[in-house]
Amino acid sequence: KKKKILLKIHHITGIDMAKNKGSRILITLECTECRTNINKRSTGVSRYLTQKNRRNNPQRIELKKYCPHCNKPTIHKEIK
Repeated sequence: KKKKILLKIHHITGIDMAKNKGSRILITLECTECRTNINKRSTGVSRYLTQKNRRNNPQRIELKKYCPHCNKPTIHKEIK
């Protein structure tokens, strides 16, 4: 019975449940200025959690985001 249900899902959606690995991964973006800046508003490092498509963006991502510790928009780089 379980196999029939899976076959129906495969037939309706057109995807195979076992082969769907996905190309989107979770990444962490970290502020580059928080590591080196001594005169920041508060202690700590700003980090954002987001997703990226590993097929479209195989290299590491850099985005300009707001850092509450530096109190300004800064460049955030992808970390592992």
